[in-house]
Amino acid sequence: MTYRAEKENETPRQHPDPSTRERDVIVIGAGQAGGPLAGVLARSGRRVTPIEREHVGGTCVNEGCTPTKTMIASARVAYLARRAQEYGVHLGEVSVDFAQVQTRKDQIVERFRSGSTEGVKKAGVELLMGQARFTGPTAVQVTLEDGSRQELRAPLVFINTGARPNWPDIPGLREAGALDSTGLLNLTELPGHLLILGGGSIGLEFSQAFARFGSRVTVIEQAQRLATREDADVAEALKQALEEDGVTFLLGSRALRARRTGTGVELVVRGQDGEQLLQGTHLLVAAGRTPNTDDLGLREAGVEVSDRGYVTVDEHLRTTTEGVYALGDVKGGPAFTHISYDDYRIVRDAILHGKVRSTRDRLVPYTVFTDPQLARVGLSETEAREQERPVRIYTLPMTGVARAIETAETRGLMKAVVDDRTDQILGATVLGVDGGELLSVLQMAMMGRVTATQVREGVFAPPTLSESLNNLFMGTPVLHAPQAGSRERREAV
Repeated sequence: MTYRAEKENETPRQHPDPSTRERDVIVIGAGQAGGPLAGVLARSGRRVTPIEREHVGGTCVNEGCTPTKTMIASARVAYLARRAQEYGVHLGEVSVDFAQVQTRKDQIVERFRSGSTEGVKKAGVELLMGQARFTGPTAVQVTLEDGSRQELRAPLVFINTGARPNWPDIPGLREAGALDSTGLLNLTELPGHLLILGGGSIGLEFSQAFARFGSRVTVIEQAQRLATREDADVAEALKQALEEDGVTFLLGSRALRARRTGTGVELVVRGQDGEQLLQGTHLLVAAGRTPNTDDLGLREAGVEVSDRGYVTVDEHLRTTTEGVYALGDVKGGPAFTHISYDDYRIVRDAILHGKVRSTRDRLVPYTVFTDPQLARVGLSETEAREQERPVRIYTLPMTGVARAIETAETRGLMKAVVDDRTDQILGATVLGVDGGELLSVLQMAMMGRVTATQVREGVFAPPTLSESLNNLFMGTPVLHAPQAGSRERREAV
């Protein structure tokens, strides 16, 4: 398949069935890629129909980033209020009005959701609320909310249906009243004891937030440690911070079965010491995500999917069917809002400007909104060593960061991986207060090919967190030199 820039006045393909309406573009799913894409293509003069089953804005606005980070912000205020005396500020007893926390969250979600919907409609699209299903390579049937159906056809179809929480095959899990992340966001009462099945980013964010709200929290994770994609020292520092906030971890443990009780839920787990019975008031299932592809009729469209149901695409987001693209979480790979949006930009440039962009080798930053935040871009130390690259590893604990000391936020550390031959920064990890913001500075250096030495000598306004980057690269790095087959220490360049 090859790209071609679409002409503004191009005549759409015709279909003999008079009941089928011809469009220039169909967008299935109005998420962080589908919504902007529908808008920009409509403004270019095309007849565009986005189809959304539930909410415009996708997971991020409705069940992900916006509601969770809003709740996490409330939890952090409660945490700081309890620590007020450390700053010389004396308060009375701190309590959390969970209903008010939820009301604040719902108001912000509705504001963002309404803004997304209004933005799509203002672009001049024909927004259909309903379930879409392929009936042919570029033919789509839409079952609207009132039960009626419409048949559409277009030379360009974009799939942006995202993913949903995965439910593992554990006996009694659903019958026990377990909640996924969406269900937990809609609780009206604060859990007394929240059991969390899964220690990924979703489970970790919720664990700390609810512990700070006042819940007892237990996380059950099959792996032997948290954050398995991160370096071991980073994962251990994160675990320690969450434990300090009251989270209990059962690592190397697997859930066997669940049962509803009069007071909540029972969960039987097996760990290194055998089986044990956990009793909680609520159970959160945070065991990954699964793509929303099972009801799209992809077989009728000739669109291939992986064994796990993700749409198969090339580096330009084209599926196995001519004219059909997939963007965002539904195609697999990094399941982040900013990646979905960048997918939109890749397709936008291809369709409107004939500019070829690729998903290959793009930087993929991410931030887990625990406190301290865990932020990462590029290579970790572990990955660099596995690739046998000659690198220098710089590490700085947050206890050595002036701004962190001044604000009493010294948990965590930062790390940078630097190519020992070119002095280019290959990756960075920040586990620290506002770690995502600090990581963005390092990412900009990577994007601009600014060397570690240049960052070390850079002039940053004190006392900011960014000033600590001077200190990071002034430290003595660990050298990994595959040629020598040994680890050495040497002075910074």
